[in-house]
Amino acid sequence: MAPAPSSKRQALDALMGRAVAGDEKAYRAFLTEAAIIVRRFAAGRMPHHSAGFDLEDLVQEVLLAVHTKRHTWRVGEPVTPWLLAIARYKAIDAYRRRGKRVEIDIDAMGDVFEDPSAMPTATGHDVGRAVASLGGRQQAVVSALSVEGKSISQTARDLDMSEGAVRVAFHRGLSTIARKFGRT
Repeated sequence: MAPAPSSKRQALDALMGRAVAGDEKAYRAFLTEAAIIVRRFAAGRMPHHSAGFDLEDLVQEVLLAVHTKRHTWRVGEPVTPWLLAIARYKAIDAYRRRGKRVEIDIDAMGDVFEDPSAMPTATGHDVGRAVASLGGRQQAVVSALSVEGKSISQTARDLDMSEGAVRVAFHRGLSTIARKFGRT
């Protein structure tokens, strides 16, 4: 699938933003445009031996999933990668139900993801501030694993904790950082 022009992507983002805010006309327009994108996505990935596999069934499954998961889209984020991720997972589910194996070439997904060089990156100050916002063991665990690059087993030995406790503290610490810094 060729990348959508930037203005078309921005229009789709705007439609979804208005839809999430309660604009029913914008939601219908979004679903219409989403169906076109999903249909193109699915058609380009269907195997030639796809007897018994209905493209429109897949499109409808994806649109239903989009409807039920629309609250997971973050306003201000591009909607196309979110939409195509749902489409990809629904396509995989459909193939599994039919006993088929699906492999998606990562190069074919290049248009879904933003250019990594254009994405914001965290500075040392940002990382330090995030880790410092934690308390006690969580701070020590997140610092050891993420900043110092230690292994779970080494961190467990250094902090006199079990490896399971290190994993739990790490997960909870990252969840706390995500909530505090807006990535819930």
